[in-house]
Order: sequence, then structure tokens, then C-alpha cells
Amino acid sequence: MDRTSTPEPSSLSPKSLRTVAVIGLGTMGTGIAEVLTLAGREVVGVDVSDAAALRAGAALEAATARAVERGRITEPERRAALARFRTATDLTAVADADLVIEVVPEDYDLKHEVFTALDAVVRPDAILATGTNALSVTRLAADSARPERVLGLHFFNPAPAMKLVEIVSSVLTDPGAVAAVTELAHELGKEPVAVGDRPGFVADGLLFGYLNQAAAMYEARYATREDIDAAMRLGCGLPMGPLALLDLIGVDTARTVLEAMYAASRDRLHAPAPILGQLAAAGLTGRKAGRGFYTYEAPGSSAIVPDALTPPPPAARAGGRVVDRVGVVGSGTMASGIAEVFAKVGLPVVLVARTPEKAEAAKGRIAKSLARAVDKGRLTAKERDAALAAVTPAGSLDALTEVDLAVEAVAEDLDVKRELFAALDKVVKPGAVLATTTSSLPVVAIARATSRPRDVVGMHFFNPAPAMKLVEVVRTVLTADDVHATVRAVCARIRKHPVDCGDRAGFIVNALLFPYLNNAVKMVQEHYASLDEIDAAMRLGGGYPMGPFELLDVVGLDVSLAIEKVLHREFRDPGLAPAPLLEHLVAAGCLGRKTGRGFREYAKA
Repeated sequence: MDRTSTPEPSSLSPKSLRTVAVIGLGTMGTGIAEVLTLAGREVVGVDVSDAAALRAGAALEAATARAVERGRITEPERRAALARFRTATDLTAVADADLVIEVVPEDYDLKHEVFTALDAVVRPDAILATGTNALSVTRLAADSARPERVLGLHFFNPAPAMKLVEIVSSVLTDPGAVAAVTELAHELGKEPVAVGDRPGFVADGLLFGYLNQAAAMYEARYATREDIDAAMRLGCGLPMGPLALLDLIGVDTARTVLEAMYAASRDRLHAPAPILGQLAAAGLTGRKAGRGFYTYEAPGSSAIVPDALTPPPPAARAGGRVVDRVGVVGSGTMASGIAEVFAKVGLPVVLVARTPEKAEAAKGRIAKSLARAVDKGRLTAKERDAALAAVTPAGSLDALTEVDLAVEAVAEDLDVKRELFAALDKVVKPGAVLATTTSSLPVVAIARATSRPRDVVGMHFFNPAPAMKLVEVVRTVLTADDVHATVRAVCARIRKHPVDCGDRAGFIVNALLFPYLNNAVKMVQEHYASLDEIDAAMRLGGGYPMGPFELLDVVGLDVSLAIEKVLHREFRDPGLAPAPLLEHLVAAGCLGRKTGRGFREYAKA
């Protein structure tokens, strides 16, 4: 690990931190105060004005009332927690605190001013913690009169819900202070992770590059904000889309974090997207201002209201073609899953594979999937039988002559797909829509293999297709309006959520997901953090369903490397170059779960 060294242990030992002061009563500060009071700590909340203190008190009352309604605490526990919280506007109120947590805005001069004032007020044995996620903890400590008692204590928003706490020590920090704060984090029900002192630490070091790319994608008008956010929620299982998350964090805060990260790394992925500076300069900093990427009912509200930036739904712009019969080409998991999706809504499906035997095997896979759905109560036996009866297996493309929509789901190889589309062009009737499920190849190159590129569109399903709600609809510069409208209408019919994107590498999801995964590999490669620390940080601090290394091993390291190479080739950004560690593992045949070893080892089935 590239950890900072620590001084020799002092006489300070872990102790119970009973009285805690929180400086800065914004959303984060109030959330931290809630966590502490519910855990039995006496809390002093300090802000610059009586109005801010009153807002914090009201927010704490509302939050604890919701906790009672949801059965998380009892009413007596709520009253006791509120009684342990008091507010002040003067730092002298924290004189007896055992621990002071500063969560004022991300500005070094402001934080330094707070720490200088605290040096003159608090007891000599008090621990001073900064909630920064971008500024140097070491510098704050060095500029303090008590550097051995200064450390970083980074909670994640919303603090009551998110389990991760990053604990940042410098070369000056007393190990006893670190131990005491780590013990407190455990008592609060959090998962503390020790991290080194560099901008972004672990979780934000990965998160903010991804958020920045999403902002740049929106700024380039590649996709709407709604489609970008929906794509990452539905395609990756994230609790919130990136643009909505930027509004929650604060556009100005995000820009500050990215500036610090870029200054340290010079990685263009961390160079703040210009739109972040424009919004911040205009005072449109997100939820706290009532407007950022989205418009909110009021400052501090989470309720989004429509505004003039929202475009009309693309499906309303053009009429579509009639789709009564569908063809699916392929015999793998994705092909059978897509065929199942169409069959379950009553659309007749011709499932074509290279041989009749492979087609029958694919239909058998559908039968097993439908049986599981019945067992789980998602389908009735009658619905299962009807869906299975709608699938006709075939061993030749000639079976597709009368389909209205042909969906290709074969190997992710441009030559293979072009050859298939040239064959479909000769077989499928005029006016039918030809769709490719490619996740990384140029759709227009596939379309040009036909004599009717206007009829070709990307229709990128996610695996497993029956479960995943997202479909990326990829129109090329040649795709006809009515073909685009047809595919969106079909998505609604099969109960999928379509998002529109242009024909460039990665579309939306992979273009945002895989640079994040690649950066995680680089973080391990540089010995900054371990696999387990990074996975825990993203699950507990970012709310991700899987950590990046868990996900890489599931996707397959070879597949991941191929996508990252495509992205690097398309955008020519040095920051997108695949991490050498990933390349080495693939070269060694360590491809993830499918081979029993990737970043981790797995028991063989």
C-alpha cells in the first residue's frame, strides 16, 4: 500500500468520544449530527447564523420523525436524541468537545480559518477532523497548532444511510487519534476504511471522474440529462443518476473536487467539464440553490419539476412502422433472453441459430427461464405456456422472410455482424427494421453492409435481458426517423425503458462505466488501496450494487479490456488507455468468474 508513514505511538489511546461538535450545519453536517445523536452522543452544532442553526434543528426533528414512522427508532429514543443536540453560532461553544468535525464548504482558506480558531478554543486532547474530500489533510494538519490531533473523517451523503467513512491520516497524525475515531465509526454502525491523503481519497477519487464525464456528455448534447441518468440507474443498478447526484453533492463542490484531482493527476478525465463552471458561476449549484442540472420545487428540495430545458419525447416526433412479428438471430444467453422478452408480451418470435439443434437448445433455455419465473410468482403457468408457444426455433435465416423486426445478438465481432447483416438484407422483407445489439461497435459500419442503412438501428439490451429494464437506442446519421420511432414504440410494448444516444463507442452506459472500472484497476496498480477497500468504498460510500472488481470479474476481464480498447481508440484520450494490470491478467488467462480466477479466485462449480 502507498500509505503515508505514521509517527511513533504516543500516550493517546482509543477512548469513548462522548461530546462531538459539528461545524457547518448544511445537509452533510445535519446528517452527521443525526447519526451521532441517535448513537447516544452529545452534539454541539455550530453555524454562522441563527437561521442556519434553526434549519438544522428543524431538519433533525423531521429526520428523526421519519425514523419513528419507519420503525427504525422509538418515540422515546427520538426525544432523547433531540435532547442531546444543541446549536450555537460561536465556536466557544465547542470548548469541551472531545471531537470536532468540520464540514464547512470546500475552500482551504475557510477551513484553515476554522482550524486556527479551534486551536484557541478546544482542549489540548481534543481531536480535530476535517470532512474534506478534495483538500490536503496533511496541509491542514501542518498549518494547525496541534498537527498530531488533525485527521480526515469523510462521511458520505446522506450520512445516516451511507455506511462508509473514510479515515485519512497524515505523517503527523497520532495513531491514538486514528484509533479513537475508528472506534467511534464502528460504534456509529459505519464501516471505516483507512485511506491515504490524496484528492478524492478512494470513493470520490473514482466517483468524480465518472460524474465529470456524465456532465461532459450532457454538455455535448450527446444525450439528454434524463436519458443519461436513467441509463446509469437502469443499466448499472445505481441508486441515482450522475447528473441528479451532481445536483445533490453541489455543482460547485464537485468542481472544487475535480480541480484538486486534476491538479494532482493531470488526467483529462478529471479536468472539470466547462458546464460545471458555468452553472457554478450562475449560482445554479444544485438542490441547495433550487436549480442545477435540474430545477427543484424549492432550494433544498429533492422534488424535480419540469423546465424549459426538457425536450419533447423523441417518440412523439415521428410515426413508426407496424411490428407484428419479430426475428432474433443468435443462440447465446443474450439472444434467448431477448426472444423471451418479446414472447412474454405476445409477439411471435422466430429464433434463428446456426443449426436447428442450437436453436432448440436456445428455446430450452427460454423454457427454463420461464419456469423459474413461474416458481417465483412472476408468471402464471398459462402465461408461461403462451410465451413458449410464441417462440419458433429455426436453423436458417430463410425463416425470417416475413418478420417486421430482426434483432441480431451474435458475437461482438464487426466482421461477423457485417456478414450477418449482408445476409439479412437479402432475406428480410423490404420495410422491416434491422437492429443490432452491439455494445461497442459502430452501428453505421454494420448498417453499411446492407443496401438499406436507413432501416438499421442499434437496440442494446442489457444482460439478463428479461430482468434489465434498459435499452439503449442508437441511431446513426443514416437511420430513418420512423425506424427510430418504431424501436422506441417496441421498447414500450416490451416494457423496457429506451434511452437515445448517438453512434459512438460505449453509447451511454459503457462510455461512463468502463473508464470508472479502469481507474479502479489503476488505483490498485499504484498500491493506493486494496481490492477489498475499493469494493467496500463503492458499495458502502457510493451505493453501488457491486464494487468495481466484483463487477469486472462478473463481466469478464477480456470483455472489459476489449471495451476499454474501443473507448481508447475512439476518443484518443490517454486517460482511457487500459490499465497494464488488466492487460496482464487477460494475457495470463485470468478472465474472471468464467475461468475461476480474475482479480479474485473463485471455487469451481
